Amino acid sequence: MPGQKEKIINIPNALSAYRLLALPFLIYSIATSDKHLFIILISINLITDILDGLIARVFNLQTEFGARLDSIADMGTFIMALAGFIFLEKEFVHEHSFAFIFLMACYFAPYIISLIKFKRIQSLHLYSYKITGYVQGIFIFTFFNFGYAAWYFYFMMIMSFIAYIEETLALFVMKELRSDIKSVFLLKKINR
Repeated sequence: MPGQKEKIINIPNALSAYRLLALPFLIYSIATSDKHLFIILISINLITDILDGLIARVFNLQTEFGARLDSIADMGTFIMALAGFIFLEKEFVHEHSFAFIFLMACYFAPYIISLIKFKRIQSLHLYSYKITGYVQGIFIFTFFNFGYAAWYFYFMMIMSFIAYIEETLALFVMKELRSDIKSVFLLKKINR
């Protein structure tokens, strides 16, 4: 409701805040090459990422603040997962360097576009982006816990590319930055 103050102290926001607080410990695990600690922390971050959104939707605890906090925590988790690959799995990254560079470029493009166009970081929460987050999370979790599966790696890359392209298109089409956009195909109705 307009004018009503958001209740920002809730379980989903606490889980997102945990993911942010875990970032220095993830950095420490990477800096000390403690792969075991890294796997535990990144796995917890991935699980809490699933839980915060699920709890927010089921118990109607979604807030604009929560969407932004979740996006920042997602970005931190993504960067730490990427850093974990770069520093703890150097050979794998070297073998797939083009895929990693392409993934990073596609991931950061919407953030750059949002900063240029809207002067702030976006937090769109598109369905494709959420699905891709789960696909990426499963890849990261299974890779570090069980090993590399080539078919799933390429599936994850394709899904990521589709989601990042949709996110980029949405930002180009949007007249104002909003976090409640579920698909670029719904923007026509919203922009009227």
